[in-house]
Amino acid sequence: MTRQIDTYYVIFRRETGGFCSAVFDIVDSLKGAIIAVFLIFALAFRAVGVSGTSMVPTLSDGDWLAVTAVTTDYRRGDIVVVTQPWERGIPIIKRVIGLSGDTIDIDFDNGFVYVNGEKLSEPYIAEPTNQSYDVEFPVTVPEGYLFVMGDNRNVSLDSRSSKVGFADKRFVLGRAFFRLFKETGAISREGK
Repeated sequence: MTRQIDTYYVIFRRETGGFCSAVFDIVDSLKGAIIAVFLIFALAFRAVGVSGTSMVPTLSDGDWLAVTAVTTDYRRGDIVVVTQPWERGIPIIKRVIGLSGDTIDIDFDNGFVYVNGEKLSEPYIAEPTNQSYDVEFPVTVPEGYLFVMGDNRNVSLDSRSSKVGFADKRFVLGRAFFRLFKETGAISREGK
């Protein structure tokens, strides 16, 4: 007795689904991208809003910044968000002028800032530093602290005042990485 074996072939064809299928493919692709962007901002960056004019002309009231807390190695010229407790009870956004061990001196008559005896080149400031507060200069920045100032020197309440004082590194939320809204772009670190 002879057996006959039947052979069957299966052919797979991709059917075009038209407009709806294309939309679902695009949405599926975007979903992955959106999740990746969300994770990057949730883990590596924080969005912080600028309130006030103490950082004009670099930052304006209403700007939003991406702040990274990944680094604790701050450099002169970095813009940081400081959350340490103080009289007003709100975080401040300022530029790092001095690091631990630096000696800061300010010539309020001529508007110049000196770090370790060298005059800073500060193309980012609104006007010369003529506003003084109650801190006597020169001062040496203690270990674990930063000396911070706003770019709009004559309206900024910063490390020149005992109300703010030196910025404790433990209370630095992070360093501004880039501007999210308004004039999107890099933030100047000149004058290090």
